[in-house]
Amino acid sequence: MKLLFLPLFILLSNHLPMHSGEKTVENKRPITIYDFKIASLDGGTIDFSKYKGKKILIVNTASKCGYTPQYKGLESLYESHKNNLVIVGFPSDNFGGQEFQDNKDIASFCEKNFGVTFPLTTRVDVKGDNITPVFAYLCNKKENGVLDATIGWNFNKFIIDENGKLLAHFDSDVTPESPELLKYLQ
Repeated sequence: MKLLFLPLFILLSNHLPMHSGEKTVENKRPITIYDFKIASLDGGTIDFSKYKGKKILIVNTASKCGYTPQYKGLESLYESHKNNLVIVGFPSDNFGGQEFQDNKDIASFCEKNFGVTFPLTTRVDVKGDNITPVFAYLCNKKENGVLDATIGWNFNKFIIDENGKLLAHFDSDVTPESPELLKYLQ
C-alpha cells in the first residue's frame, strides 16, 4: 500500500512551493524582475524579460517636480549606454499632484520638453495601497532579496545588473550624472 502512495506524493510535491512563505511563479521559482510586465505609455507592454543581459535603471518620475529636469540626464545616459542599459520611467502622482492625470499629456510633455525615448509606463502608484507590483518588489527585501527601500519623493532610482539582481537604490538627490550611480555602469 505504501508503494502506491509514494508516486502520488512525489508527483504532488513537485507542484508545491519550497517554503510556504516563498512567492513563486507557477510554483517553479522565486519571482525576479524578469517576471514583470506593465503597460507602456505608448500603448504597448514593457516586458522586463526582454532586458536580460542589460542593466536596468528604474525611476519613478513626475512632470511637474523640482527634479523633473533629471529627465534630460536620464535621456543622455540612455543614449550613451543604449547597448548595455535600459531605463524605464514610472510616472507617478504620489507626491503633491506633480504628474498629469492623462497618459497622453505625460507622453507629450516628456517628448516635447526632454526628447525622452526610453520606455515609460502608464501612470502608476509607487507607494501606498495601490503600489504597482514592480515597486512592491523593488522596495521589499523579502521579495527582491537585497534591500528594503522607501520611496520618499519623485526620481528615486533602482539599478539592476545584467542578471536581474538588484544592486542599489538611490533617492531623488542622486542625479543620473552622479558618480555613485555611474559606477554601476562601468
